[in-house]
Amino acid sequence: MNPLDSLPDEDHPIEMGDDGETPDVYLSHAEVMNLLEHGEIIKQHGIMSDSSNYTFLITLQHEEATLPAIYKPRRGERPLWDFPDGTLCLRERAAFLTSQVLGWDVVPPTVLREGFLGMGSMQFYVDHDPELHYFRLDDRFLPQLMRLCLFDVLVNNADRKGGHCIVDAGGHLWGIDHGITFNEEPKLRTVIWDFTGQPIPTELLDDVRQLCALLEQPSDYQTALEALLDKRERHAFRQRIHQVLQEGLFPLPSDRQNYPWPPI
Repeated sequence: MNPLDSLPDEDHPIEMGDDGETPDVYLSHAEVMNLLEHGEIIKQHGIMSDSSNYTFLITLQHEEATLPAIYKPRRGERPLWDFPDGTLCLRERAAFLTSQVLGWDVVPPTVLREGFLGMGSMQFYVDHDPELHYFRLDDRFLPQLMRLCLFDVLVNNADRKGGHCIVDAGGHLWGIDHGITFNEEPKLRTVIWDFTGQPIPTELLDDVRQLCALLEQPSDYQTALEALLDKRERHAFRQRIHQVLQEGLFPLPSDRQNYPWPPI
């Protein structure tokens, strides 16, 4: 069973058409996932120049529907000394599943599948203004930033740059680029330190408790993570969850490097 089958069928807008315009078309969550999983790559718009790994903007088509997506092939991942080779795309998928089971919807729909350069992650492309990033968000975004901040704590995000916080046309805040998450060692590097030492809202803690329960007993989510992360990484993930629930506070910066570079 797909871990997402029991989730609400929320609507996601198609943000870009083949002509670069934004069509007046909306797809359900299920339709977006179906396009990501089964759509044919009908156009390659080019490689994203600001990415350290191979990252392609593409258009997928299935039947009459099209969808813009980001394709990150495994073979295009730059080797890192502290992450096993060929695992960044798996972490992208694990981050999406975690966002979904939490009910937070902070990571765009993401699947693993074959592309023109082999296996990799394919993620729904959220059309956004690149000039509107973390450093230009006003107080209206604080509740969404708080949720994204806690998400990064849970998944141990080692690279939350300001430019990885994007806003769609409806004002929804998304986090992108989750290839270096879920390390077994503490790696949190983020620009979002707005809430340091503050109590975590009860409603967010309730969501984390539900996530904890899914990992304490057999579940589709747990089975999915077993295929994406190794045993030590899953154990460290559970430890972070327990620590958040025990302390109930947003963490303080550690004595390690806590800020990504470059910040945007």
